[in-house]
Amino acid sequence: MKLKPGDKVAIVSPSWAGPAVYPATHDLAMRRLRELLELEPVEFPATRRQGASPAARAADLMAAYGDPTIRAVFATIGGSDQITVLPHLDPAPFVADPKPFFGYSDNTNLLNWLWRHGVPGYHGGSTMVHLARGAGVDPEHLASLRAALFETADLEITPVKEFSDEELSWADPASLTSSAPYVPSPGFQWHNADRVVTAPTWGGNLEILHWNLAANRWIKPSAEYAGMILLLETSEEMPPADEVFRMLRNAGERGLLEQFPAVLVGTAKASNIGNRPPQEERARYRDEQREAVLRALADYHPSAMAVFGVDFGHTAPQWILPYGGRMTVDGPARRIIAQF
Repeated sequence: MKLKPGDKVAIVSPSWAGPAVYPATHDLAMRRLRELLELEPVEFPATRRQGASPAARAADLMAAYGDPTIRAVFATIGGSDQITVLPHLDPAPFVADPKPFFGYSDNTNLLNWLWRHGVPGYHGGSTMVHLARGAGVDPEHLASLRAALFETADLEITPVKEFSDEELSWADPASLTSSAPYVPSPGFQWHNADRVVTAPTWGGNLEILHWNLAANRWIKPSAEYAGMILLLETSEEMPPADEVFRMLRNAGERGLLEQFPAVLVGTAKASNIGNRPPQEERARYRDEQREAVLRALADYHPSAMAVFGVDFGHTAPQWILPYGGRMTVDGPARRIIAQF
């Protein structure tokens, strides 16, 4: 069921409570939800509570899904411990009212858990990161967010002309009115682009998927992913290429990589607030990551089609993509379509 203007949406912090530390950034995102999307944000008790327990964060999620007036759920930001929240969740309220959830990064945990219980999700859209960009919300982000919330339509996911993998410190008041600079984007890079795949998506942040695999939690038998489109992106922790290969090798040894006929790889974030290498070094990092993914695919699924440089992860602009919903990857036409 799609939303309409005036609907209430839940604002939760299932990982790190960023709003407790940077309330002005959070408040800017809330204003933009009201002004740009005409939605009414509703915060839950742990949204601004730094150090809230996993059980308290789980209680917020269950309350949001148990409230019939809430029509979608947004994570404020990611973090690093959401895997500890999942054991406290009772599936009943989620299954009874399967409203869409928006988040990425550490929220890959919840996206995967919801997908296992038949609840729709969208990879992307954590409110503090992209809605609160000081210079304004990127048009790609806003277009895909509107489609996910309000429309039943196909949306082409196109290469962006410029992108940024930098951010301004939220401790700096300038971050409320300015955004980090953008640089020219290299665009999409296609591999084995010889077929058309239309299928549901699964995946998310590679580091979080690896944690889920290591914990053997909420992961189905590999054969149950057969025919799906795999989404992969990496975080601001910038895992080195060798580690990216090893994480994918582990998935390959599990029999997982061979299940996906198409793989979409997000533009790799190659800087963070404490480490801003020269642009040529960042380009080299992305090239090395691409080669690591291709090496893993060569070992475990050499016929897979892959597209690199799709902007759905930790860089900006960020396209929001269906999670468990359907997409089309058209290799011969070099097109990617999200079905909202």
